[in-house]
Amino acid sequence: MNDHGDFAQLSTSVAGLAPLMTRQRFSELIGLPEGVLNAQIDKGYWPIVKIGKYSFVNIALLNKQLLEREFKL
Repeated sequence: MNDHGDFAQLSTSVAGLAPLMTRQRFSELIGLPEGVLNAQIDKGYWPIVKIGKYSFVNIALLNKQLLEREFKL
């Protein structure tokens, strides 16, 4: 049998492994409206990488920054 719940869980965990993510998908995952996220990006709160005319949230750098911050005394 095909269980759609397993697929949803897998797709969410795979999304967490992606080094870059669109602003729209990132705002969905963290539960912020896209307008709020864009304002925070404009203020420099989230790491962004530009590729051509597109900009993506740099998930790899965000994970690194959070891990470093967590273990500082």
